[in-house]
Amino acid sequence: MSQPGRPHELPGSLDEATQQQLIQEIGRLIVRALPPGWREASVEYRALGDHQELVAQLIAPNGTAVPLAAPPEAAELFTRLRHGMYQPDRGTWVSALYRLQRPGSYTVDFNGDYEPNWRTAPPPTAHADELSRFPRPAATTPAWLAPHPAGQLRTAEVFDDSGRPITERPELDPAEREPIADYLERAPVVLAARSYDTDRLDPNRSPAVPMTFHTDGSWVWPGAVGYYLRQHGVAPESDLVAHIRRQGFQVPEVPEPVREQAVTLITGEQRA
Repeated sequence: MSQPGRPHELPGSLDEATQQQLIQEIGRLIVRALPPGWREASVEYRALGDHQELVAQLIAPNGTAVPLAAPPEAAELFTRLRHGMYQPDRGTWVSALYRLQRPGSYTVDFNGDYEPNWRTAPPPTAHADELSRFPRPAATTPAWLAPHPAGQLRTAEVFDDSGRPITERPELDPAEREPIADYLERAPVVLAARSYDTDRLDPNRSPAVPMTFHTDGSWVWPGAVGYYLRQHGVAPESDLVAHIRRQGFQVPEVPEPVREQAVTLITGEQRA
C-alpha cells in the first residue's frame, strides 16, 4: 500500500480535541463501509516510514473473523493522526487497532513499542526513515526499531540458565512458522560438529539437534533454534523474528569476512 503525502502539520501538532475529531471521523468512514446487519468489526492500521498497511475484518457472533475491504480514505486520516500524535520523548505509534460494536461503541488502542504483525515486511530503509521522521531518545526506542552499528553481529539466545530452551516467548503466526524455520536452516553454516545434541524437551528421542551455527550477516544462531521451532513450536527471540520478517524471509548473501567474524564471535563466547 503506498504512503499518502506527508501531512503539512508539524509532528505532534494535533491537540487532544483534534485527535478525537479525527478518531471519530475514522469511525464514521468505517461504519459507512460496513455491510448491513454488522455487529462487530475491527480495522488495524500499521505504519513504519513509508510502509503502511490497513486491514479490516468483521467479527461474526461465533468469533470468526471475515476479511473486509477497508475504505482507503481511512489510511489518510490514520496517517495524519499518527503524525499529529508524535511526542519527542516517545516517538509516535506504529499501529492502531480500531474496534467497533453496534450500535455505537468503539475503542482505539495505539501501539508505539511492539513491532506489528506485518502482512508484508517493510523495506530495509523503513526503520531508519521512521526514526528520521519521528526521532526518539535511545532509552525509549525498542530494540526491534533501534539501529545497530554496521558490521555488528547479534547472537540469538536459545537456552536459559538451567540449559533448557526458552519457551516463554510470543507465539508465531502459524503461517510464518515454515518460512522462518526455512530461513534459520538455509542461512550459511559457519561452524559445525559431527555429532548431534540431545533434545532437551524430549530427552527420550535419539540425539537429533544439529550442533551447528548459522549467520545471515546480521545475526548468529545455533542450529538448535530451527530445530526447536520445527519440532516443538518454540519461537526464536522476538528481535530475530522481526529481523527475518524485515528480510522478507529471504537469506541474503553473506561475504566470507562476515562469516569469519561470526566464527570469531562464536568461539570467543564458547571460551568465555
